[in-house]
Amino acid sequence: MLDKTYRPAEVEAKFYDIWRQDGAFACHPDSAARPYTIMMPPPNVTGSLHMGHALTFTLQDVLIRYKRMQGRDALWQPGMDHAGIATQMVVERNLAAEGISRYDLGRPGFLEKVWQWKAESGGAISRQLTNLGASPDWARERFTMDDGLSKAVRKTFVDLYRQGLIYRDQRLVNWDPKLHTAISDLEVEQVEVNGKLWHFKYPVEGENGVFITVATTRPETMLGDTGVAVHPEDERYTHLVGKHVILPLVGRRIPIVADEWADPETGSGAVKITPAHDFNDFEVGRRRGLETVNILDRNARLNDNVPEAYRGLDRYEARKRVVADLEAQGLVAEIEDHVHMVPHGDRSGVAIEPWLTDQWYVDAKTLAKPAIEAVEQGRTRFVPQQWENVYFEWMRNIQPWCISRQIWWGHQIPAWYGRDGDIFVETTEEAARTEAEAHYGVAVETLGAEEEASADQAARVAEGKLVLLRRDEDVLDTWFSSGLWPFSTLGWPDETPELRRYYPTDVLVTGFDIIFFWVARMMMMGLHFMDEVPFHTVYIHALVRDAKGQKMSKSKGNVIDPLDLIERFGADALRFTLVALSAQGRDIKMSEQRVEGYRNFATKLWNAARFCLMNEVAPDPAFDPRAVKQTLNRWAIAKTVRAGLAVDAALEAYRFNDAAGALYQFTWHQFCDWYVEFAKPILQSGDDESRAETRATIAWVMQRLLHLLHPFMPFVTEELWEQFGGGEGDRLITGTWPAFGDDLLDEAAEAEIDWVSRVVGEIRTVRGEMNVPSNAEAPLLLKGANAETRRRLDAHAPLIKRLARLESVDLTDAAVPHGAAQFLLDEATAILPLQGIIDIDQEQQRLQKEIEKLESDLSKYDKKLSNEQFLNKAPAEVVEEQRQRRADAAAARDKLAHALDRLAG
Repeated sequence: MLDKTYRPAEVEAKFYDIWRQDGAFACHPDSAARPYTIMMPPPNVTGSLHMGHALTFTLQDVLIRYKRMQGRDALWQPGMDHAGIATQMVVERNLAAEGISRYDLGRPGFLEKVWQWKAESGGAISRQLTNLGASPDWARERFTMDDGLSKAVRKTFVDLYRQGLIYRDQRLVNWDPKLHTAISDLEVEQVEVNGKLWHFKYPVEGENGVFITVATTRPETMLGDTGVAVHPEDERYTHLVGKHVILPLVGRRIPIVADEWADPETGSGAVKITPAHDFNDFEVGRRRGLETVNILDRNARLNDNVPEAYRGLDRYEARKRVVADLEAQGLVAEIEDHVHMVPHGDRSGVAIEPWLTDQWYVDAKTLAKPAIEAVEQGRTRFVPQQWENVYFEWMRNIQPWCISRQIWWGHQIPAWYGRDGDIFVETTEEAARTEAEAHYGVAVETLGAEEEASADQAARVAEGKLVLLRRDEDVLDTWFSSGLWPFSTLGWPDETPELRRYYPTDVLVTGFDIIFFWVARMMMMGLHFMDEVPFHTVYIHALVRDAKGQKMSKSKGNVIDPLDLIERFGADALRFTLVALSAQGRDIKMSEQRVEGYRNFATKLWNAARFCLMNEVAPDPAFDPRAVKQTLNRWAIAKTVRAGLAVDAALEAYRFNDAAGALYQFTWHQFCDWYVEFAKPILQSGDDESRAETRATIAWVMQRLLHLLHPFMPFVTEELWEQFGGGEGDRLITGTWPAFGDDLLDEAAEAEIDWVSRVVGEIRTVRGEMNVPSNAEAPLLLKGANAETRRRLDAHAPLIKRLARLESVDLTDAAVPHGAAQFLLDEATAILPLQGIIDIDQEQQRLQKEIEKLESDLSKYDKKLSNEQFLNKAPAEVVEEQRQRRADAAAARDKLAHALDRLAG
C-alpha cells in the first residue's frame, strides 16, 4: 500500500540508480529498431544547473523517454564542453587566491592544474542532471577535450587548411585586454555608457587657418589616425579630397579621401579613420590604401607607435592627456555629453578594443552556403518557423570566423612555424617534422611554445644543419570543437557503426541565444564533413523569466534556482511546470506558486492511486476494453484514448504545453474528479459484475495514464507502476507506449457522461457563486427537457443528487419561482430554487456591491492604460502587469454580473 502522504524526495531518490544499473538509458547499436537521436547541448564544465538548463534538458528528456517507450532505439548523447575562456578564468581565480599566476606555473603546469580542477570540480551539472531525472546514455558521455574528440578537431583543422578554408590573416579582432585573447562578435555585449563626444580640428596642410573638424568618442585613438574621410558627393569638401591634414600631437601627414562611409548628415560630415582600431575604419583603410598603425599593446596601453609622451599610458589615462594637450593647442572645437554603446567582453566585463593581430580564420561564407540551402530546401527545419529568418539573416551576412584564442586551455592549433615564415599544418608533431624535413632537406626538431633552443641546437641552426619548428601557442575557439559534436561524439573521423546508425540526428533542442554560436557551426561542419545535415529539426525554446516576465539576473535578485525547487517540490513538479508553460514562441513566466501547483497535481494522482488500491483495483490480464458494457467505463476508456491521441499529436509537433495540458485535464478532471467520483457508488454498492468491470477498467486507465505521464513525471509514475504494472514489465521506463486507435472511441457514452459532469459542474458553480452553505441541499427542476435529456436524468439522477448535494431532481413546466438561480442545459433550463436556503436580497446586495468595486477598479486601470506618458515611460513588464490586472478584474466583474442575472426576479 502507498503511504498516505506523497513525499517526492523519497520517491525520487529510489529510482535513478535503479534505472542506470538496469541499463534503461542505453542505446542499442545492434538493435533492429529504428534509431532516434538527440545530441545534448554540452554544458560548460564550469556550469551548474540553472533554469534555462532545466528547461532544455526537461524537453529533451520528455522526447527521449517518449521515443524510447515507442520502441525506437533512442540515443540521448551526453557530454561536457571544456569552455576554454570560462574554465581558464575559474582556475586562474583559484590560483590568484593562492598568490599564483599561470605564468608562474608555465603552460604544462597550468594545464595540469586545469585537468586536476576538471576532475575534482568540473562537470557538476552532469551530476545535477540526475536530480532532474534526465536519462541520457551516460556510458557514452564525451568531453570536448577527450582523445577521440581532439583527434576529430585536429583532422578538421588540417583538412580545412588544405582546402583553403582555414587561413592566417592580419585583421581586426575584438581584443579583451583583461583576458588577453581575441573573442568573437557573439561574445561581445553592448553596454550603454554616459560618455562624451569630442570634436577636434585637424589643420589642412598648406592652407593657413583651414581645418577639418572630426568627432570621436575615443580621443586616444586619434594618435593612430591615417586618414580623414568625406563623402564623395559632399560639396563642402570636394576641393580638399586628395590633400592632406597634419595629425595634431603626432605631426603625421594623412590624406583626405572620399568614401561613402562618411555621412554628410552626421556631425561635420568628415570622419577620422583609424584602421587599426575600428572595424569600419579598417574596411575604409583597405579600400583607400591607408596605412595601418597599431597604437595599443595587449593590455590596452599605448605602445611605441605614438609620441614618447603617451607611451605606456593606459587607454583611459591617455584619453585625458590627449584631450588636455589638444585643448592647450586650441584644437578642441566642442565637447558634448553623449550616451552611446560600448562593446564589453561578456566574461571579463571590460571594454574590448578592436586590435590588429595575426589570427586564424575560417572562410565561413563558403561553408555557410550549403548550410543556408539545407534550410531553404527543408532538409532542416526550425520550430517555431520564424527562427529560420534569424538564421538566414546571420548566415547570409556571415563574416570570417576568427578561431584562434590567446589562452592556454583548449585545443592547441596544430600548426608549426619554421624559418622564413613557413607554416606546417599537420595532425601530429611527427607529421609536421616529416613535412618540414622534406621541405628543407635538413634535420628538423621541434620546440615547445615556451622552450628555448639549446646551445647545440643554436649552433646547428647557424651551420644550416638544423631547422627548428615552434608550435603555435594559440588554442581554438571553443565553438570550433562544439561544431563537430553531432559526429565527433559518434567516433568520427573513424567509420564507426554508431556514426552510420545515429547520424544525422533527429532533433536539436536549444535556446535561441546559441543559434549563431552553435547551431550554425554544426550545420556548416556537418554538411562539409558528413555531406548531410546534423539534424532534421531544430526546436528553439523560449526564455525562462520570473513571474513578472522579467529576465532573471543576480543583480535583480530574481533568480530562481531549479535545484531549490526540486528540493522543495520535487523534480516531477518542476518538470511538469516547465513543459506546461512551454508554448511555442512565448517566454515562460516561472514562479514557485506554479511549481507548488503541479506538486499538488502529483499529489492528486497519488491520492487517486491510493483510492484505487483501497478499493482493490488491480490489473486484469483478461480485460478487453472492447467488451466493456457500462456507459461510465466506456466513457473512461474513450477519454483515455483521446488524451493519448492528443499527447501523441502534440509531441510530434513539439507543442509541449498542449501535451501537458491534455494530460492535466484528463488526469485531474476527467479521471480524478469525475471518473473516480462516478465510480464510487459502483465500487461500494454495485453488483459483482459491475464492480469487477469497473475495477478492471480503472486499472486499465491507470496503466495508460502512467504511460502517458511518464516522460513528463518519471519518478512518481515509476513508483505507482509498481502497484499497477500488471505484468507489462518490471519498469515503466522501458515499457511500451500505448497504441491509441480510434476504435475505442464511443461518442454516445462520451456525450452522456459529459452531460452528467456538466450538470454537476454547473450546479457546483452556482452554489459557489451564491454562497450556498456546503451542507445545504437544494432541489433541482428541469424545464423544457426533451426525451433524451429525460432519459439521462432518469438514468443518473441518484449520482447527480449525490455529487451536487441536491434534495431532489424533478421535471417541471411551471414558471421559474422567485429567488431561483437558473442556467441553460442544452435545450432545457435548469432551475435551483434558493428561497429559504440563502437570503436572496442580501445575496443580491453582496453581488451588486462587489460588482461596483470592480467597476471602480476597472476605471482606474483604464485611466492609467490610456495615459500615453505611462505607456511610453513605464517598463514593458509593468504595463503588461497592469493590462493583466485589468483583464482579471473584468473577468471577475462579468462572472459576478452573470451570477446576479441568475437570480430570477
